[in-house]
Amino acid sequence: MTIKLIAIGKTDSNPLQQLIAEYEARLKHYIKFDFEVILDVKNSKNLSEKQQKEKEGELILKKLKPTDVLVLLDEGGKQFSSIEFSTYLQKKMNSGMKQLVFVIGGPYGFSDALYQKVQGKISVSKMTFSHQMVRLFIIEQLYRGFTILKNEPYHHR
Repeated sequence: MTIKLIAIGKTDSNPLQQLIAEYEARLKHYIKFDFEVILDVKNSKNLSEKQQKEKEGELILKKLKPTDVLVLLDEGGKQFSSIEFSTYLQKKMNSGMKQLVFVIGGPYGFSDALYQKVQGKISVSKMTFSHQMVRLFIIEQLYRGFTILKNEPYHHR
């Protein structure tokens, strides 16, 4: 199985980029992982929130294969403890799927077209974080999930 993370907009902070790269490298010891950034929609200041979500949704949908399992990182999604999330990952791997795709949307969330295609929604927290921070959090939690599955010491820290 491959895990893919799609995010809208690049990360501006160098320290944050370095942390994301560090956890991405760690995660790749356990599973094939692909992180793809879709650049912000051009002229978004001239678009309504709905139009921006629709344009971002179109860009995200173009990146998906018919067999992909799509999971949106959405404030209305299911919340997991780290151990529950590792169990979720194990079940996905056991199901034989080819690619599990997590998506971090733009500043206004997701288009209706994405919500129609979704096969799951996960909330990282009840708190609100910047979309750039969520990238680090989900990659770190993926890494933590695999250390839990392998019974390695990292998850005890």
